[in-house]
Amino acid sequence: MPESDDDRIDWPVSPPPPWPANVRATLWWHRSNPGAREYGPDGPIVPMTLAMMVDYLDSPVGPYREILASPVLRRGLIPAMAVPFIAVDSEPSVHGGREHWRLPKVLADFGGDVLGEFTATGEGWKVRTSASPRGPQLPIVGGLTFAQPGVSGELHRASARLRGRFRYARVTVDADGPTLSRWLRSGTHHGIVITSGSMATGPARIAR
Repeated sequence: MPESDDDRIDWPVSPPPPWPANVRATLWWHRSNPGAREYGPDGPIVPMTLAMMVDYLDSPVGPYREILASPVLRRGLIPAMAVPFIAVDSEPSVHGGREHWRLPKVLADFGGDVLGEFTATGEGWKVRTSASPRGPQLPIVGGLTFAQPGVSGELHRASARLRGRFRYARVTVDADGPTLSRWLRSGTHHGIVITSGSMATGPARIAR
């Protein structure tokens, strides 16, 4: 998709995984738009869109911020994110995403507080979020799995494990871009804010 196009190849080299990090984040989800399947993986899918804004307070490449979204999920025992859109404000993180996990990272500018009013702006696209947390803080232990296609049709599967604290939130989203607005639905959605957490993203393993 145009939001993920970038011909640059000379990114600063990043260390290999695992990548531990302390994070704050806003996540939201909604049922996939009818056209979202076009931007997802081949094969069986779960028609759910999952997106997040993340503030990495530290990491092997230093602090950085990120937006990523999966228009649909890969079906499986544990549904996996299939990420065609991900952007960060760190050049070494771009290298890490593309080299270690086959994630199509591009550079973007970010502003605001990830747990409140936040923006991500790239070449020809922009996403704004406004998180309204509700209710008590609760512990969270879990993780996310993603599976990215390789050049020969193989899948690069990896997991990120998270432990921290969260609150339920309503997240208002405004997404604009050549393809983003077709599948990342603007409006107010169910979500959570991770008020504090530590996570580690492990190495990708190849599956066919």
